[in-house]
Amino acid sequence: MPMMLYNTLTHSLQPLRPADPERITFYSCGPTVYDDAHIGNFRSFLAADVLRRWLESPLCEVVSPDGSTHRGPRIVRHVMNITDVGHMTEDNLADGGGEDKMQAAAKRIAAQQRESKKAGTAHALASVDPNDPRAIADFYTERFLDDARRLGLKVAIEATASIDKRRELMPRATESIAGMREMIETLAEKGFAYRAGDAVYFDVHKFPRYGQLSGNTLDKLREGAGGRIDEAHTAEKRSPADFLLWKADRSHIVRWPGPTINGEPVGEGYPGWHIECSVMARAALGDEIDLHSGGEDNIFPHHECERAQTCCATGHDTFARHWFHGRFLLVEGQKMSKSKGNFYTPRQLFDQGIEPAALRLELIKTHYRTNANFTMQGLKDSARIITRWRTLLDKGKTNPGEPTDPSVRDEFARAMHDDLNVAEAIGVINAWRNRLERPTTGDVEMLREFDAVLGLLELEQPGPTETAIGVYLDGLEPSPEIETLLADRAEARKAKDYAASDAIRDKLAERGYAIKDIAGGRVEVSRP
Repeated sequence: MPMMLYNTLTHSLQPLRPADPERITFYSCGPTVYDDAHIGNFRSFLAADVLRRWLESPLCEVVSPDGSTHRGPRIVRHVMNITDVGHMTEDNLADGGGEDKMQAAAKRIAAQQRESKKAGTAHALASVDPNDPRAIADFYTERFLDDARRLGLKVAIEATASIDKRRELMPRATESIAGMREMIETLAEKGFAYRAGDAVYFDVHKFPRYGQLSGNTLDKLREGAGGRIDEAHTAEKRSPADFLLWKADRSHIVRWPGPTINGEPVGEGYPGWHIECSVMARAALGDEIDLHSGGEDNIFPHHECERAQTCCATGHDTFARHWFHGRFLLVEGQKMSKSKGNFYTPRQLFDQGIEPAALRLELIKTHYRTNANFTMQGLKDSARIITRWRTLLDKGKTNPGEPTDPSVRDEFARAMHDDLNVAEAIGVINAWRNRLERPTTGDVEMLREFDAVLGLLELEQPGPTETAIGVYLDGLEPSPEIETLLADRAEARKAKDYAASDAIRDKLAERGYAIKDIAGGRVEVSRP
């Protein structure tokens, strides 16, 4: 059965039908580097990564343009942008509003530096000049790439090969301004864009299919607010729903010469957010692409506007054939919020001893079109799954043989072909692992084939945490309760009270711990 994937554009499940089944083009909206990306952001990024990995798998089948089935492996050219200008704080509005997020970052960093200096404490941002938007973007770009690589995001890993490769696969908006000016001028020449004072707008009424992606009809839309466009310019807009392509503003934190409209330069300023991805996607992948992804908050206005202006600029009916969007992430059943104390970034969790594989699994294991609920208990459960899969690899590597049950491949593929049903695929692996009495090298090979899609077992593992009596593996941290049980067991063994020693072992097993006596009189503690 070929891959069936939900298409936001048609609001239905459809066979994935790329223009060239041997080489799929895929564009993902990446981070705005004004702060560290949080785990909600990474849920969307990792959903795209799993889709990309599945499409590359030899198990994945897609439909060719002629209707035949094409089986992998195949090449997926995946590009993810870095937004470092033009993304406004009120980004839920088609025309944006508020202030540029880079400007907001500059104010926040300056305040943090003042507070840190007053308190006499060190701060990671101490060396970043808040008046230099490039320095801010560089700082957060590197932190994003570090988090992304640790979580196995393939496009971030590939982008580290060289500076040229990074520009090719993870282009920055500020390095694509010339292309934006050119595209804006093309839209104006074709009658799809117009100047209103010091701004250039896209005329949404010139694109009849506007609203098809999001379901937002023109009469439902309202203009942006927040001071970016003054009253005089707002009055000059042909429609309140028209969205910004360029704004002349000499006071902006970063600016460039503007486009020329009807022979007159618009003036020094900055681009609208939506034009950025159109330009970067076309430069990297062409005028029509197979896949475009983002979080559900990108559907409107960002992707709706991006689709409209790209189709009008190229003259093609299609920009992206398939639109892929992940749902929001809740934390302990609530919306993530710094004020509620449930706001996490990957690096915060890594600093708490959470290993990357457990975090990645926790973020990908719920179906991408369902709101996921991130919990600390779920994170522990994910860590246990990772440990059990690693145990299978260790046990099977010394036992030559064919896969115990080759039909598991078909079950895994069936789940992944069904709208990227990762939850079901994980269930298939766990049920198979539970049936295995003596894993073989063939089983190891099959698990690695599955993991090439899920991207878990090759990620860095945390080193052991050691105490006077215990060596804690698998990211486990010692607790007073476990340390006391280990000490009591040592005393029982010293007294040759093996019944008491075994009872403590059983008690630890009930709590989800496996123990093994090692040299030096200590005990190795792991997940079973």
